[in-house]
Amino acid sequence: MKSSLEIAQEHELIPIDKIAESCGLLPEEIEPYGRYKAKIDLSVLDRMASVPNGKIVCVAGMTPTRAGEGKTTTLVGLTQGLGAIGKRSVACLREPSLGPVFGVKGGAAGGGLTQVVPMEDLNLHFTGDIHAIGAANNLLAAMLDASILHGNPHKIDALRVGWRRALDMNDRALRQTSIGLGGRANGYPRETGFDITAASEVMAIMAVARDLHDLRARLGRITVAHSFDGGKPITAEDLGAAGAMTVLLKDAIKPNLVQTLEGQPCLMHCGPFANIAHGNNSLVADLIGMKMGDYVVTESGFGSDMGMEKFFDIVCRFGELTPSAVVLVTTVRAIKHHGGMDDDPRADRQRGLSAIEAGMANVRRHIGIVAQYGVPCVVAVNRMQGDTNEEVELVKRLAKEAGVFGAEVNEGFAKGGAGAAALAEAVVAACEQPNGFRPLYADADSIPDKIEAIATKVYGASSVFYYPEAEKKIGQFIADGLGHFPICMAKTHLSLSSDPLLLGAPENFTLPVRDIRAYTGAGWLVSLCGDIMQMPGLGKEPAALDIDIDADGKTVGLF
Repeated sequence: MKSSLEIAQEHELIPIDKIAESCGLLPEEIEPYGRYKAKIDLSVLDRMASVPNGKIVCVAGMTPTRAGEGKTTTLVGLTQGLGAIGKRSVACLREPSLGPVFGVKGGAAGGGLTQVVPMEDLNLHFTGDIHAIGAANNLLAAMLDASILHGNPHKIDALRVGWRRALDMNDRALRQTSIGLGGRANGYPRETGFDITAASEVMAIMAVARDLHDLRARLGRITVAHSFDGGKPITAEDLGAAGAMTVLLKDAIKPNLVQTLEGQPCLMHCGPFANIAHGNNSLVADLIGMKMGDYVVTESGFGSDMGMEKFFDIVCRFGELTPSAVVLVTTVRAIKHHGGMDDDPRADRQRGLSAIEAGMANVRRHIGIVAQYGVPCVVAVNRMQGDTNEEVELVKRLAKEAGVFGAEVNEGFAKGGAGAAALAEAVVAACEQPNGFRPLYADADSIPDKIEAIATKVYGASSVFYYPEAEKKIGQFIADGLGHFPICMAKTHLSLSSDPLLLGAPENFTLPVRDIRAYTGAGWLVSLCGDIMQMPGLGKEPAALDIDIDADGKTVGLF
């Protein structure tokens, strides 16, 4: 089979105005970026206000391996599969970050015959949204330091500055930095650092803002520091930065329209990671998608304990959304990994089946997480090369025994929409089931109660340990009137716990919370668990080593 990049490069795309027309958008509601990408004006929500909403399907996953389990591939396959059975479907995805593209994970547009295209554009700069977010983030940082230098009119305590700079690249050397060195003209010396742009609060705000004016108000509410006389919060509005930040983002807030290989529309917008941010595409993309199709297939990052929990407890809370079904993506590879066996071509049949039996404990835990929210669950077995029929059928049988509504194989990578048709049929049937969707906690619950609800009911922890800095922050946030905020947990995606080496379905462990950050513009608190970092680093052999141009100037090595 050809590589995903070769398939994408050889595919004949449909002009984007035709894609827009097919899903009810008017010519004046799109702004083309070339022939195959476009921005959608938010005014479409007003025009289509009376159009019935489509059903929203959340694609989540089991705890993945470092290589990922093809959740985006499954989402695109399901979207194409729904098209194959005659349903109007819309995919909603996050924009790829350059950090993972050049790091360990590669691109984020699906793969094989289940891709979103134009693949190169999506993975490399796209329409510039993430760069605009980084520019707005860093404009605020520059105005903050300039204010301290020029008389410090807001009496900012330089030791209590929480705002960091952002960069859309995995660069661990920038996690902790010193600035203002070299004399008074260069500012006040202090320690700070960089986060990857996906973890910036500006990214979070973009992903939940409903319109340009909501974006402007939320940017103004960002807390960047505290004063040295009484600890008063200093905001972006205080610094006069919010207006200019909004101008930088006035185009970026519009969702991007692209297409699948089989011509279904895809709204690709915003790119927060689920392990260090809230891990879902923009709320406005979901809302527009629900007007464009009968089924909106939206992806939440990593396992159900990560992006799905945040989709349900943050995005659905803010957007008043009620999901109709969850698709839980699994692979034989990941299940064996959690059963104590990694890829080994020499392993005998019985050892592999035994590893699946053991590793299904992780899948059952994720099925239980979905069940707590009252939403029907369909398990998708994303078939990979080398998986045997016996292994796939065992996963399906064990998943059904665990109480899911359905379990189907996804062969979209090799067969396109036809390979995901059975999965699509199961999802359509699941969407018609009784739905008792409910969030995990109430707004009125205390900050520790919310954190402990996620830790115990979702992760399986027996208790939570708060570092002194985290305890101090909880008291500060309550005093600042932020106790009603939902919680966005930041932890490893490789385990249900905060320890990436603790596989399967761990129990009776303590979740360590070392720090908490207030995203006052976005409207939630970020709890940092274990040693999670908000700036990733490149590995020894990053994907960038294989990316190049050939003799004809075409990109090679992108995946």
